[in-house]
Amino acid sequence: MGTEVVRIGSGQGAFGESPELMRSGLDAKVDYLVCDSLAETTSAFFALDQRDDEAQGFAPDLEARLTLALPYVAANGTRFITNAGCHNPIRAHQVAMAAAREAGAKGLRIAAVFDDGRSGSGGVPEARGPGVFCTQVYLGAAGIVKALTQGADVVITGRVADAALFLAPCVYEFGWNWEDWDRLAAGAVVGHVLECAAQATGGNYSGDWWNTVDLGRTGLPIAEVESNGRVVITKPAGSGGRVSFDTVREQLLYEVHDPSSYVTPDVIVDLTTARLADDGADRVEIKGTRGRRRPEHLRGLTFASSGWASEAVLTYAWPDAAAKGRHVTDAFILLAAERGLAVEEWHQEQFGVSGFGGPVLAAEDCPADPPEVTTRLAWRTRERATAVDIERLVGLAALSGPPGLQGIGRRARGGSRVAELVDIQPFLVARNEIESRVRVLVEEV
Repeated sequence: MGTEVVRIGSGQGAFGESPELMRSGLDAKVDYLVCDSLAETTSAFFALDQRDDEAQGFAPDLEARLTLALPYVAANGTRFITNAGCHNPIRAHQVAMAAAREAGAKGLRIAAVFDDGRSGSGGVPEARGPGVFCTQVYLGAAGIVKALTQGADVVITGRVADAALFLAPCVYEFGWNWEDWDRLAAGAVVGHVLECAAQATGGNYSGDWWNTVDLGRTGLPIAEVESNGRVVITKPAGSGGRVSFDTVREQLLYEVHDPSSYVTPDVIVDLTTARLADDGADRVEIKGTRGRRRPEHLRGLTFASSGWASEAVLTYAWPDAAAKGRHVTDAFILLAAERGLAVEEWHQEQFGVSGFGGPVLAAEDCPADPPEVTTRLAWRTRERATAVDIERLVGLAALSGPPGLQGIGRRARGGSRVAELVDIQPFLVARNEIESRVRVLVEEV
């Protein structure tokens, strides 16, 4: 393409983040804004949505994001890429087309990248099993590159691996060869650093977080990528946060099992070869990343029904706050057994005594009686009705339990907290079986 530097901005690192966070990159007029909506948990939520309503199965905030982004796409030429299509990219594409028409974005081209071997809830036959209602395979960057080649301004995909969303613009802009493993590795590193959005600009930073967190001015990261694979991570001028050697390397190792063999659908990356260096204020250079041939198989997930769960959360005040909570939750467990309510698993924890770190400190070992302790009891059942019946036991504690109850954490107006559980299991599938079915649909508004 003759491009010297391409600027790729992160617009989202997780479903549920405010669309307003996209503005930092859009105002900076990046060449590409990439939104990563998916994680295994959110894919499970969307799978349940589609099982119950075949028109669902994609990120419900897609329309809100497009409403904000499309004026920038039309005015500045920023291209927008997202995996918000999840299990239903065709329906997500229809939503995007409607949003573009509503915004008056005439002439924009919107693409969907999808696997036409799956009819909604999916089907890799060898991955089916008891209770499985959906399957999903992680695709690479090729479908997005094809959509960009066809002139797409907006690309909506199904489950594409996080890093591939960011690699695709690099391959398209620089014409990288699909077997130039080192350059592909450099692009995958861009994706890995940017995929969790503000985690590369000081969010969740384990150092002096008080100097990096500014929720009113959050700046999401931008990668300035050169054709030779050199990358500089930065952020919009004047935005909050920090880009430093430490913030970038912390994200570089996030969710990595083996740094010498970080597996993506497009390339296996050796992160140990990457060299990071400060390149000025809020600028970190990454170069030297090496890659190896892509894996022969793609990773997939199965989603299976796995029962129901709910919880009771009770906060007791001093004195004996921890003992009060344990007494009440122990009573719930005993009552459930006496009433024949079949529970597959119980879980108890006490925040203020033994919550986040597990049972590392018994209440009697505390140097002082804590001023307040929140006790949480969760349960898993096979039947929804059983989970609801146990919830009803919680009401026994309101006026009949120990003194000092400050609140019972339940939904307003007595609503149930029962939620369906999904068992997620990985599998491998031959990549040619899946990639031969990938299709790209591009329509002009």
